[in-house]
Amino acid sequence: MHLLPAPAGSGIVFRRTDLDNFEIPANGRNVAKVSYATSLMRQGVLISTTEHLLSALIGMGVDNVIVELDNLELPILDGSALPYVHAFLKVGIRTQRRRRETIRVLRPVEVREGNKFIGVYPGSGYSIRYTIDFPAPIGRQTTSVDLAAETYGDFIAAARTFGYKADEQRLRDMGLIRGASARNAIILGPKGPENGPLRYSDEYVRHKVLDLIGDLALAGRRIEGHVVAERAGHAMHTALVSRLLKDRSAWELAHVSVDSPRPRRAEEESLPDGALSSPALMSV
Repeated sequence: MHLLPAPAGSGIVFRRTDLDNFEIPANGRNVAKVSYATSLMRQGVLISTTEHLLSALIGMGVDNVIVELDNLELPILDGSALPYVHAFLKVGIRTQRRRRETIRVLRPVEVREGNKFIGVYPGSGYSIRYTIDFPAPIGRQTTSVDLAAETYGDFIAAARTFGYKADEQRLRDMGLIRGASARNAIILGPKGPENGPLRYSDEYVRHKVLDLIGDLALAGRRIEGHVVAERAGHAMHTALVSRLLKDRSAWELAHVSVDSPRPRRAEEESLPDGALSSPALMSV
């Protein structure tokens, strides 16, 4: 997989180099199926497991980029977005001259399904409050993050995906989680993680925030507002995107200036070969 700089206004675009460079823009119109991951499809061409890369791009302020890959699935890496963040910091992020275009929320938009809920509300910046409630040993966890405060790399990026050992065979029989292992997911037994320690005490809910940021990237632009989610998941995340975009009275396009990224030194950590190849990513 290679990430290439793109002109201002391009957005995030996936390019299948094995299919004559066929392109699939990362937007709500191309959402294909959503279960344990988010997939995009255009004219029968599929891209799967997009949420971690999209989360890293939005979290680190990258608006315009071409993602080249030669198969239908993005690499799971270590189950988090941290390898992507390290790769971005290694090559650098460049501020373009055009101002960033955002979706400014003007009034509440909500999606409810039983005791599950997600909504987006007017507010400055981009903030998220997420609550999960899973069977033991996870239980109920809540966290909040303000992406305008440049907290993604430290607070969210390293949180890994997770699953219950008891569900493994059932999910594999359904054709899901084929690549899951202790190297790229937290495996939960009755007493807790079988491959600990955790990176954060509340790593589970932080990973749900990571997923949410990636799924909301399918709005096509960074959101300006406050998001609240409780017991949601990929399906509800993308349903919120669809409902928001369809209700044109609920938002407006806004243009904001972006400061040049502050120089940051990536932590020392080995990166997967071919994780990223680019002189500099584009921020706006």
